[in-house]
Amino acid sequence: MKIIVTSGKRKTATARAVIRPGVGRVRINKVPVEIHQPELARMKILEPLIIAKDLAKKVDIDVTAWGGGFMAQAEAARTAIARALLEFSGDEELRKAFLEYDRMLLVNDVRRKLPKIQGGRGARARRQTSYR
Repeated sequence: MKIIVTSGKRKTATARAVIRPGVGRVRINKVPVEIHQPELARMKILEPLIIAKDLAKKVDIDVTAWGGGFMAQAEAARTAIARALLEFSGDEELRKAFLEYDRMLLVNDVRRKLPKIQGGRGARARRQTSYR
């Protein structure tokens, strides 16, 4: 039996996907993806499964996501799922389809939040000066 483990990251969220032959079940943190909330995050997670078409119906995917917010977890999960499907199938056409749709399906998003700097309320905002 072929079992593959992959991971994806976005901001401070990390997701680990375990893929194995099955009947098309997808679970995010032990919750079926069909009832995963909010709906926008569910749509993000389903994108690689829609692109993979009938391959998604032949495998079971269990995703564990932690850290970050719900949207960062969803984007980390979609990266992990896309990588798992690609590694499971080994199909170059699927790789091209993923890259053509969105490069972030296969590549982690390396952008991070700037640290807060002294002299203001955040990374860029500064306290005003009056000059008079």
